[in-house]
Amino acid sequence: MLRVSTPLETAVEDVVHRTIGCCITSHRELGPGLIEIIYQRAVEIELREAGLAYEREKPFPVCYRGRPLYVHRLDLVVEKQVVVELKAVERLHPVHRAQALSALRISGLRVALLINFNVPILPDGIKRFVL
Repeated sequence: MLRVSTPLETAVEDVVHRTIGCCITSHRELGPGLIEIIYQRAVEIELREAGLAYEREKPFPVCYRGRPLYVHRLDLVVEKQVVVELKAVERLHPVHRAQALSALRISGLRVALLINFNVPILPDGIKRFVL
């Protein structure tokens, strides 16, 4: 897989690259057409086997004018550095991109992967966002 030029530290880039590899491995075995939770659980198995720490449904408070509104849960946060938003949809819509960017803002992290597993070849379903 080609690595892109990035403003991120090498260690963070490595986590991104390894996370994508775990997602691709899961997709190769399962293929498209399943529901999101199945892919999430398969990716978790791959992350664990790759020795990557992750948190599922990681809670982050959303505040407005200093007042708590809600606790938003992110699908996965890998190595406390990479937000992974998983989808299993016909196609990614602008709202999915907005969700990934919002996840970065509320988490304070710099990089997010928006991954749609409902594609024939997973790299076609991966969008990367860096703040």
